[in-house]
Amino acid sequence: MRSLALDRQFDAILAWNSFFHLKPEDQRRMFPIFQRHAAPGALLMFTSGPSHGEALGVFEGETLYHASLDQQEYTAQLHDHGFEVLDHIVEDAECGGQTVWLARRLP
Repeated sequence: MRSLALDRQFDAILAWNSFFHLKPEDQRRMFPIFQRHAAPGALLMFTSGPSHGEALGVFEGETLYHASLDQQEYTAQLHDHGFEVLDHIVEDAECGGQTVWLARRLP
């Protein structure tokens, strides 16, 4: 994900339960990658943590790293890379408690 270079654009990009496993600096580096791969008007949906921080969890007996920027930084990163936030729901009960972002690439 951190070195993705497909030389094409898509109408939608989904980074579900994946993006937040990157360290904060790597998350910041993903926004230009999202921008390069998003066609004008494309939707970008990703999950993050509910607030700034890092945490360790366990999945199937293995330690699993999680990180999140804060809401203001995600919003600024999206804006700086040509996206507008359409929706942001913290710990969405209808989505298994996921914190969800939906943005659209500006034309």
